[in-house]
Amino acid sequence: MKFKVIKEVEGSKARLGRLFTPHGEVDTPCFMPVGTAATVRAVFPKDLEKDGVQMVLANVYHLILRPGIQIIKEAGGLHKFMGWTGAILTDSGGFQVFSLSSFCKILPEGVRFKSPIDGSSLLLTPESVIDAQIELGADIVMSLDHCPPWPSKEKDLVEATRRTICWAKMGKERWEKHWGTEMVEGATNPLLFGIVQGGTKKELRQFCFEQLLKIGFDGFAIGGLSVGEPLEESLKTIEALTPFMDSSYPKYVMGMGHPWQIIQMVDLGIDLFDCVLPTRLARHGSAYVEEGILHLKNARFKTDGLPIDEKCSCYACRKFSRAYIHHLLKSQEILGIMLLSMHNLSFYNRLMKEMRLSIGNGQWIDFLTRWRNKKITK
Repeated sequence: MKFKVIKEVEGSKARLGRLFTPHGEVDTPCFMPVGTAATVRAVFPKDLEKDGVQMVLANVYHLILRPGIQIIKEAGGLHKFMGWTGAILTDSGGFQVFSLSSFCKILPEGVRFKSPIDGSSLLLTPESVIDAQIELGADIVMSLDHCPPWPSKEKDLVEATRRTICWAKMGKERWEKHWGTEMVEGATNPLLFGIVQGGTKKELRQFCFEQLLKIGFDGFAIGGLSVGEPLEESLKTIEALTPFMDSSYPKYVMGMGHPWQIIQMVDLGIDLFDCVLPTRLARHGSAYVEEGILHLKNARFKTDGLPIDEKCSCYACRKFSRAYIHHLLKSQEILGIMLLSMHNLSFYNRLMKEMRLSIGNGQWIDFLTRWRNKKITK
């Protein structure tokens, strides 16, 4: 068993689940801090562990460029290299097709990138991406996909969707060469996820999922919904797609991660999330609290003796004041960013725990109503 649904909510698609990975069980709904280059920025792994983080995300494209898969493999794998004992999901590099479009050329066999580091040429294929993630020792391996920009012409969306399906099939065939077609009793195989593309077109999304289901994956991600489209369109797309997705599989929305967005997506039946926002906002001097976002560089915090959040028990809130963190930020001291990163990730982790508890206790609707009245946004 790789995923188990523990409890479902009547009147909602929200559910409590558990993923089984080579590096331990992961309770869902789960938020994964982003550690693109084998590190969650400005946060020690020990602090992530202490806060209850069960899985982080890394990116195979960036790790191929630097330091290189072979170096990590010789160091004992990605877990040992980055000092992380929990589970790791590795993104395949499909998002970089969108975000680094000026550096890449899409080919039938994969994507050729020009390295933004040294200008060298890098070809990512569905097969090489699977090989690299297995060599890294990832717990969840992502299939290579074509992530189109928004807006795109319908013919381009169709082409990207069909290419994603084709690459998924090629990647699955390579996967089977590593692991075979049957699971071995007691084996600690990683999980393989397919990525559903199709823009905001309901029919394309459904077609993509149906084809991926036929190919066979351990879970499914919904990609391409944080590429510039309005939030309302993203949520409508997820709402239209999830009823067609087999509920026995884990579902993962890639790259969307404001707290209120996550709560809405949990209500739509999504299990896994990742986003750079907690640490990115920290680097810009901002902190999440239930009432909204505090911009601690603002002058009004210069003499504020309160903690970032009186309801939070993280190290930053227990030990330091808003005034001190304001001082650190104005002085461009790295500790300010570290404390805010720690707090923001603690905020997210606490939110996920509260959601799991409310689902388990049969209080999800009450939790949803309470947060609907807050609607934390930018």
